[in-house]
Amino acid sequence: MLVLDHIAVAATDLAAGAQAVEAKLGLALQPGGQHPHMGTHNRLMSLGPDYLEVIAIDPEGATPAQPRWFDLDRFTGAPRATTWICRCDDLEAALAHAPPGTGRPWDLARADLRWRMGVPEDGILPFDGLFPALIQWQGTAHPAPRLTDLGARLVGLTLFSPQASALRAALAPLVTDVRISVAEAPLPRMEARIATPNGEVVL
Repeated sequence: MLVLDHIAVAATDLAAGAQAVEAKLGLALQPGGQHPHMGTHNRLMSLGPDYLEVIAIDPEGATPAQPRWFDLDRFTGAPRATTWICRCDDLEAALAHAPPGTGRPWDLARADLRWRMGVPEDGILPFDGLFPALIQWQGTAHPAPRLTDLGARLVGLTLFSPQASALRAALAPLVTDVRISVAEAPLPRMEARIATPNGEVVL
């Protein structure tokens, strides 16, 4: 089974994206770091057992040989939740049970964090990006316990899809998190509902 690990909020500029998310949640993000293999960088916020990252292309980073993860090369518009990431104990086995195009394993690192992740060759996850990215952390280091708990919690993630029935069927044997729901919609998008000390916010 897959376990929700974190939610990614894409932005065209990290500082501007972080500012917009902080203003909406009324809470401060913490420093993240750079992803040299993908030419991206991020900032983080605790969601208790999960976490949120604001991620953008790093203008000082190297351009990878293939499209970046989370479809960031094509991202435009206001910062918004675009990707959810699930962890697993065996990346190859998880990828074998996932839809085609979920990715091939990459060995990745940021500072002392080490993980393996399925990265699609075109940068686009199945179901127009609504299927989760798959991650397998290496060792015991994980971002969530290192973040200051400011009281924010993910209470719901709704995946809006024109292929809602097929997406539900693909997720059913893999994800049992009751916070995840799929709804029919003409265009693909996602909404992350986050409870904060200042009230509930939708990203």
